[in-house]
Amino acid sequence: MDVIIESLKHLLNPDWIMSHGGLYLVLLILFIETGIIIGFFLPGDPLLFISGMVIASVNENHYPFDNQLLNLPFWIILFTISTILGNFFGYWFGYKFKHIVNRTEDTWFLKRRHLKTAHDFYEKRGGFAIAIARFLPIVRTFAPIIAGTVEMSFKKFAFYNVVGAIAWVVSLTSLGYILGDNAFVKSNLEYIIIGLVIIVTAPVIIKLFLKKKN
Repeated sequence: MDVIIESLKHLLNPDWIMSHGGLYLVLLILFIETGIIIGFFLPGDPLLFISGMVIASVNENHYPFDNQLLNLPFWIILFTISTILGNFFGYWFGYKFKHIVNRTEDTWFLKRRHLKTAHDFYEKRGGFAIAIARFLPIVRTFAPIIAGTVEMSFKKFAFYNVVGAIAWVVSLTSLGYILGDNAFVKSNLEYIIIGLVIIVTAPVIIKLFLKKKN
């Protein structure tokens, strides 16, 4: 556990990121977090924000262009592609191994009625679930896997996968870029990140809670 916590601290340090693979490392992390089960603990939201800061603050080592306004869309496109592919892998994994959960008999941890409920949910609100899951830590890792498991329409999944990826990456990376050179943000980065996670996830959680309550 201590190793994981220490690793997360490194991943939230712009200088450490730049000296250990730079934004190419972020590409790999985004792919893992958005489609591979073991990546559920990775900090996608803060990483996108910090990546925007890195893009805005890189001066001597052009990354890869001389013009920052070219670097921003360049990395946004790559981040978006990475997280889209991550979700596609998660969907494939869920679909490929659906036989593990699609049993004819109930088990102590899996009931047929639960699987049917999940299937109905993705048929009716699957698009919303896939798109909005991007902004929910942990959920964004498992959402595409569940979608594949319940055999959600691939075309529908693909559309909302792309929409959600674009909204998530563009909003957080651009915000980090805009605030990247702000002295207050740099000196209070940990608090900014905590506030960012709360701001991003709170509206979604509140909306889902109110919908469930009604």
